[in-house]
Amino acid sequence: MKYILVTGGVISGVGKGVIASSFGTILKHCNIRVTSIKIDPYINIDAGTFSPYEHGEVYVLDDGGEVDLDLGNYERFLDVTLHRDNNITTGKIYQYVITKERRGDYLGKTVQVVPHITDAIQEWVERVANQSVTEDGTKPEVCILELGGTIGDIEGMPFVEAFRQFQFRVKKENFCVAHVSLVPQPKSTGEPKTKPTQSSVRELRGLGLSPDLIVCRSEQPIGNSVKEKISNFCHVAPEQVITIHDLTSIYRVPLLMEYQGVIEFLNDRLQLNIGVPRPRCFMRKWRDLAERVDHLRKDVNIALVGKYTKLEDSYASVTKALQHAAIGAGYRLNLTFIEAANLEQTTLSENPVLYHEAWQQLCKSNGVIVPGGFGKRGMNGKIKACEWCRLNDKPFFGICLGLQAAVIEFARNVLRLETANSTEIDPETNSPVVIDMPEHTHGIMGGTMRLGKRQTRFYNGDSILKKLYDNKEIIEERHRHRYEINPDFVNDLEAAGLKFVGRDDDESIRMEIAELEGHSYYVAVQFHPEYLSRPLKPSPPFLGLILASVGKLKQYLARGCKFSPRQLSDNESDDDYVDEMRKLNFNNGTSRSGSSSTSGLND
Repeated sequence: MKYILVTGGVISGVGKGVIASSFGTILKHCNIRVTSIKIDPYINIDAGTFSPYEHGEVYVLDDGGEVDLDLGNYERFLDVTLHRDNNITTGKIYQYVITKERRGDYLGKTVQVVPHITDAIQEWVERVANQSVTEDGTKPEVCILELGGTIGDIEGMPFVEAFRQFQFRVKKENFCVAHVSLVPQPKSTGEPKTKPTQSSVRELRGLGLSPDLIVCRSEQPIGNSVKEKISNFCHVAPEQVITIHDLTSIYRVPLLMEYQGVIEFLNDRLQLNIGVPRPRCFMRKWRDLAERVDHLRKDVNIALVGKYTKLEDSYASVTKALQHAAIGAGYRLNLTFIEAANLEQTTLSENPVLYHEAWQQLCKSNGVIVPGGFGKRGMNGKIKACEWCRLNDKPFFGICLGLQAAVIEFARNVLRLETANSTEIDPETNSPVVIDMPEHTHGIMGGTMRLGKRQTRFYNGDSILKKLYDNKEIIEERHRHRYEINPDFVNDLEAAGLKFVGRDDDESIRMEIAELEGHSYYVAVQFHPEYLSRPLKPSPPFLGLILASVGKLKQYLARGCKFSPRQLSDNESDDDYVDEMRKLNFNNGTSRSGSSSTSGLND
């Protein structure tokens, strides 16, 4: 097993997740089997009890693990299926060690951070790195480890010490460190500053880890002089300094890293025995994807009506799934975040400007999505958005709480059940169309929801979603909810036109998919399809929303739900590839072999 440890310096949120995912993408295109582990130094057992404002969205895995959103990046980039143990937290490690201590496994020894915690970290990494993350069950060859936070954080010290020991445990040729650091460019001078990176690398070395690669993040491209300065003061060769500036899309990052000689370096450093690929055919699909993203000309305007819109990472997977679908349909996504509470009457009386702006944005959109969430705040705004879409034949897609809001709105305004509500919002309601699931309500919040991949069976052959899912009878999607549609109201709802076309395959009383008769696209689901969306394989419900929003859903269904992605020309040459990189400002003074060239941006 080979290990690549990705650490961060200067600031958090510097882009370690995308860099780590890009390492995996490049290696996977070299036919190397890859897995990933994300390490979060917080004491929480998992991310399940976090507010979205703390760390962004909670990402859910097939096995029900509630994990950091970076694992979503790994799954989307690498197209693998990770497990809950691929997310390590301080809480998990301490819980594991304390459980062993209570059993007496340490035979009366004093349990300490070194060696017991550090040993537990190393054992966990080795165990999880060898677990298959693909359908064929093959063992990975390379494990990419991302250490969350910033070097020097007190919370991360046990993990840094564990990896200081780990590098000797697995031998030098099987372990390398990539340090991602910010190179700021103050507007007052416009000159890139390397001191923060020097300090960060010095601190990392002082803790016993020497970076093999330094990945420099910057807003604008940085030239040879800056790279050489970092090389001199951080004791690495120039080809070990990789520069990643802000690009047109994250899909460009693996291409830029590959162009700067990452494959050649990793091949030599980790003895991977991979040949140098020909540029014309290497990463062809990925390059085509990046090209399509950059050359989209038509816009599709989608309004996201949510509760956590102050932090866009709260809806990271939803945003990515919308982007995947828009790219597949050939449109550029223009996503507007609307705070659900701003659509409510109380906002009209308190802040009329916010109220009218929110409704103007909603009315101008081509389609509307209402994603999941918890709690009372903003619920009436979501219900109002559902009502407006239903009455105005506006393409609508509701997820989890979005499904529940759509059902509540329909019950109130079509069935005339004025008190219809969710027991989450009003436990005393006389018309509980949404109820809690007793087996998932224990008074303990963490890990007790209905989580993970489950099967949904279609019960209506004329369902739009069934057609979008290639007419499959049973589909599998991931769930994360504690409330469900009350089966006592289902017959009345369906008689009025809101059809529950998909239900849980094991327990048909659990409603999974609702579609409104006579509407161009009014679809809501209990599961979270955004978690399984991939850049080259958009999620069907999201694709349906985008196509309906641009008026092309009927044609797409009539063609049998098939797309023909643009392929690169077979006569593309290596020179074409180099020209492409130069046009996109990818050549920062570094040739494909990693040596310095004279064709950099500074020239």
